[in-house]
Formats: sequence, C-alpha cells, structure tokens
Amino acid sequence: MKRCFIFAAGTYYGMRERPHSPGDFVIAADAGYRICQRENMMPDLLLGDFDSMDPPAEVTHLCRLPVEKDDTDTLAAIRAGLERGCTDFYIYGGTGGKRLDHTLANLQSLLFLRRRGARGFLYDDDFLWTVIENEAITIPKMVEWGLVSVFCLGDQAEGVDETGFQYPLEGAVLRPDFPLGVSNHILEPTARIAVKKGALAVGWELPPIPKTGRQI
Repeated sequence: MKRCFIFAAGTYYGMRERPHSPGDFVIAADAGYRICQRENMMPDLLLGDFDSMDPPAEVTHLCRLPVEKDDTDTLAAIRAGLERGCTDFYIYGGTGGKRLDHTLANLQSLLFLRRRGARGFLYDDDFLWTVIENEAITIPKMVEWGLVSVFCLGDQAEGVDETGFQYPLEGAVLRPDFPLGVSNHILEPTARIAVKKGALAVGWELPPIPKTGRQI
C-alpha cells in the first residue's frame, strides 16, 4: 500500500488522516497549497493551472497545467499519484465552497480511481466518501446513530445488500433517478454494504474533530 494525499482548493474541515509513513506522497492541487501551509507541510508536488493563486517561489517540484484541459486539477493530481504507484488516496478540500460542480467531479473521480485498482477517500464536513463497484465494504459505527448514504453511479446498481442498518436492503436495485439510499443509520458495531453489479458512492458520518483542529 502506497498512500497519496491530495489537497484541493475547496473547503477544508481539518486533518484526519495525516501523511506520516515513508513513501507517503503529498500533492497540492493549485490553491490547495494553502492547506499545506496551514498544516506546515511541504508538498512533494504542486500542480495546477494557477487560476486561483500564483505559484509560490519556495516550491521546487511544480507542474504547471494548461488552463484549457479535460482534467480538473484534482483529477490531474490523481493521475500523478497513480503514476507513482499509489493505491490509497486521501483527498482534502475536494468538497464545499461555491463549486458544487467540483464536488460532483471529485465523487466521479473516486470511481476513476476504483476502476484503476486504487481507492479514494473524499473528506467532507464530518463525513467521508468512497466508491465501491461489484464488491462490498464494511463500515465501523463511529458515531451513535451515525448517518450513511449510498447513491448509484451509473444506470443502475443491482444486488445491493445493506446489513447492520436501520433500513436494511437485500438484493435491491438502486437507480440514479430515485435516492433510496439517502440518510440511513448504522445500528450495529459494523455495517456492510455490498453490490453485485454496479457502482455506488458510499458516505458515512465521522465523529467531530476538535475545533482547534478545524480550518474552515
């Protein structure tokens, strides 16, 4: 397992999983560099089209991207991490702000990662998102009555099981035009979500972190 930490230019809610292991690769995507500054981290790579900040002089590993491109800065950072053999991606600053379109793009990017053999985790405000496809995931209950939401990514997801929840499912079909999976609650110490065919965005509630650790 090789970990990649990506800091994007959306809203930052505080650090939960911090780079600390040898081989951890830290990427700042454009103005996500400001998060690195707050956390006293120097990224291994700063990339972006720099439409939201000027590239800082103190960064030596810098990749300037064209303004007119297909990839978002965050997706370009994901590609850079994959090229370096990273398998686990932790994305901060990828939600919130004024750009719902970038939040949606980053949720799609989690599927991009999964289809390339990696897994991404997108941190929101006391909430964590990932994507599963034709597989299962186990989620520990970290908050009493903790929220979990599941959304179909694609035409439909078949054979969906949700066990350990207030509203269990067995062999269900989830479609993108009906949000059946929104706002469930974990009842058991661990809950399990499985899908036989299709992709799901799965998000669950995290315990609050101390106010002193939050950067809004």
